[in-house]
Amino acid sequence: METTAEDATPTLVGRLLDDRYRLESVIARGGMATVFLATDTRLDRTVAVKVMHRALADDPEFVRRFTREAQASAKLSTPEVVAIHDQGTDRETGLAYLVMEHVRGINLRQLLLERGVLSPARAVSLVEPVLRALAAAHTAGLVHRDVKPENVLLADDGRVKVADFGLARAVETSNLTQTTGLLIGTVAYLAPEQVESGTADARTDVYAAGVLLWELLTGTPPYSGDSPLSVAYKHVNDDVPAPSSAVEGIPADLDALVVRATRRDPDARPRDGGAFLAELLAVKDGLPSVAPALSRADHPTLVVPRVDRPVLPAAASKPRRKRRTGLIAAVLVLVLALLALGGGYYLGSYRYTSTPSVLTRSLTDASRTLQKAGLKVTRGPDQFSETVTRGTVMRQTPKPTGRILKGGTVTLVLSRGPDRRGVPAVVGKDLATATAALRAAGLVVAPNPSSEFSDTVAKGLVIRTDPTPGTRLKPGTAVRLVLSKGRQPVPVPNVTGQKQTVAEQTLHGLGFVVTVQQVFSDTVPKGMVTDQSPSAGTADKGSRITLTVSKGPDIVAVPDVRGDSPDTAASKLTATGLVPRRFDVPGGTGSLVATTDPGHGKKVKRGSTVTFYVI
Repeated sequence: METTAEDATPTLVGRLLDDRYRLESVIARGGMATVFLATDTRLDRTVAVKVMHRALADDPEFVRRFTREAQASAKLSTPEVVAIHDQGTDRETGLAYLVMEHVRGINLRQLLLERGVLSPARAVSLVEPVLRALAAAHTAGLVHRDVKPENVLLADDGRVKVADFGLARAVETSNLTQTTGLLIGTVAYLAPEQVESGTADARTDVYAAGVLLWELLTGTPPYSGDSPLSVAYKHVNDDVPAPSSAVEGIPADLDALVVRATRRDPDARPRDGGAFLAELLAVKDGLPSVAPALSRADHPTLVVPRVDRPVLPAAASKPRRKRRTGLIAAVLVLVLALLALGGGYYLGSYRYTSTPSVLTRSLTDASRTLQKAGLKVTRGPDQFSETVTRGTVMRQTPKPTGRILKGGTVTLVLSRGPDRRGVPAVVGKDLATATAALRAAGLVVAPNPSSEFSDTVAKGLVIRTDPTPGTRLKPGTAVRLVLSKGRQPVPVPNVTGQKQTVAEQTLHGLGFVVTVQQVFSDTVPKGMVTDQSPSAGTADKGSRITLTVSKGPDIVAVPDVRGDSPDTAASKLTATGLVPRRFDVPGGTGSLVATTDPGHGKKVKRGSTVTFYVI
């Protein structure tokens, strides 16, 4: 691809994107982006950086969509997908970029150019990891939209990885009305519904993967033409032929699977990458390890055993009896040959039939199909599956297209769906108990549990889990625990000398419980705090602070002792908390109290001296 003004990517070589990624050299160029070999200077590792073309980077809607799709793609945790490390927009150039793991090797297009036609076994081995990647994406709700050989990377260590998840979707929603050289999905692999209405779901990826398998088996895509429009027209109006129409030696069940995956009607294809993968694995088990393909120009010779016909002697040279004997012998040989052929047919082909494929179907549908074929059905124990929908057939014995006696029994194993374990409720449990509960559920505790203060959960016990209890997870998934450090210590403020209401409000606001005890005080006004406990340091939230509050001076009323005897008056005054003092009036009899000083009813401090006068 030639460099244009819109895509002056070679000038980026040597640039440091966002002060981190140094672009070393160009790996590849495409209609949407240029891929650079780069160095992550922060982590000192080699990465691949895909830099979007300027026309796309200038479209805000594209950048937003690209960011969301990249984030979603980064969540695909499967070894068959190229890992996403980072994404962003360079501050200096404004170019959007995506940082991926660097896969050292070649792509599938380069392999096809080098090798041409691949054997069925080799083709299936390359498509299998592609379908595993698609199965993981479809389970996560992602659609690739651009499955093609250029996006299948073959690492030097033998790994197969799929790249560019979500990029086609980001471009598809761009506001650009014209982009030179840009096709959303390479036309040779576009499903009919993508051409007609632009819609795409898991089944469009299945179609593209089916075309990819067709190309690996034959060396070329099923359709070619003078223009992309003519190729797209063929996808919409023609059925993809069987690969065996172009190359001989392809097993019938693999041939049929490719045809089924590339049906024009999306409902006639496997429903998603997982269903396609299940059927491919069933076909794979029956493939020879080496199966060279034959061109249609080659005509393999069919060798048929020959039955030698006896040579009858000429009539003129042999007696008639010998001639008759020879004829009988010839007839006997022919009869024996026919019996042998018939017996072999009965013992061989006549007694056997081919097992229909019922993979990914419901039990009812599968049973109906097998019974219609004259076969019996039995059910094996259900098993978990990450790729096959719950309640549908994930395995059958014999395998699809396998040999089985007529009237024989086919064993079906149904999928239980993905194996998921619920997070147990361990809040309030100690670490050992919580760990044992998670292990019993088939999960593990994430290393280095975090901790935080809690007003309600005691120290050392579980406050919460991440994910929350009841969340369904794959076996072996780590669950993060948050442990309690107990109540958070809070500095105790000194509220001595404050009004009771203000002091209580301050302490309540800090999370303390307040207890009040009141005392009389001759020096501190009523309602003021005279003391507190504790008075300094720190205390846990929810702990108790005791306030001592003044009731003011201890005031009592002088009791009325008039007319009482001196002894009775003294007793009443003492009981009231006063100090009695007797004064005998001269000339009196000394038997009755006439009055007091201060007089009765007067308010005085407790402990004050009251004089009573006796007459």
